[in-house]
Amino acid sequence: MNNAVNNKRVFLVTPHVPIGYLDIVGKRGDVRLDQLENGSPTAAAKSVLAAAHAYQTSSARDELARDLHTGAELLAQTPNLLLVSTNGAGYDTVDVKACTERGVLVLNQAGGNAESVAEHVLGMMLALVKRVVECDRALRAGTLRDRNDFTGREAHGKTIGIIGIGNVGRRVAELCGGLFRMDVIAYDPYVDADETRHRGARKVALDELLRAADFVSINCPLTDETRGMIGAREYARMKPSAYFITTARGFIHDEAALEVALREKKIAGAGLDVWGKEPPAAAHPLLKFDNVIVTAHTAGVTREARANIGKIAAEQMLDALDGKPVTRIVNPQVWPDYATRFERAFGFAPRR
Repeated sequence: MNNAVNNKRVFLVTPHVPIGYLDIVGKRGDVRLDQLENGSPTAAAKSVLAAAHAYQTSSARDELARDLHTGAELLAQTPNLLLVSTNGAGYDTVDVKACTERGVLVLNQAGGNAESVAEHVLGMMLALVKRVVECDRALRAGTLRDRNDFTGREAHGKTIGIIGIGNVGRRVAELCGGLFRMDVIAYDPYVDADETRHRGARKVALDELLRAADFVSINCPLTDETRGMIGAREYARMKPSAYFITTARGFIHDEAALEVALREKKIAGAGLDVWGKEPPAAAHPLLKFDNVIVTAHTAGVTREARANIGKIAAEQMLDALDGKPVTRIVNPQVWPDYATRFERAFGFAPRR
């Protein structure tokens, strides 16, 4: 906690503190940092919540205590809260609609871990098409009889379909198009054809992407529009030889429908980094398939990405508190209400 005289109050929840964040924000004498424990707020914590102007929060839905998610319950305890900033690109822990109604600005760190996530997509893609994990398991179990049983395919020249051509998607497009000379197609209703081309892909409709792609990569955020976007209908449109890969967010794809598609051999396999419940239980049906490789939402968990996100989050928080323009805004429609509340709190209007 900063002992200097401060008039801007920021709170965080341990252990969900971005790397380097305290070093950067903590140097500011006009900012007080309060750290709460991950769990039910104590009487002392209630005074912190009541005074807070900003909340640097976790993006990990199942790791952050529910009463510390930014929803109606927490907002009722934070009358002075002006902004909430997540520790990553995702904002599953934030009720954006509730924040908007209260005049609270929501920020994320979009792009901070794009390189790490894009590399994870390629890692999964290669492991699947080369059948690396299947062969590894057979060798370890002593069940390998003929190496030709694990004949794979090349990624070179194949088609990758990217759903969401944002920070991660465009890097996936660049890597696949450059390294493997793949045909890169993308579905993103918020990016026009010219910009999609500029980002290294050809814009197509979702159904066209599913029918054409040898690899389908989900790289869009979880929103009301994308929740449940990939289900039985979509898996049925994929090639039997195609692979499904997601490093985005759980609930975008239907896990039960994916299990059926795999069991009925409607697709060739899957690479899954995100889940409806994280981590998934050991008995999860999708973990029984040899042609499914899994990770525990670790695509963006690298030393480099964590350090980058910490720096971005800290600098963006200070810019916001100083009334300087910020770019990673999740709910831009809240700005008029937010600006009014900000000026009331600090005596000057923020710049957009």
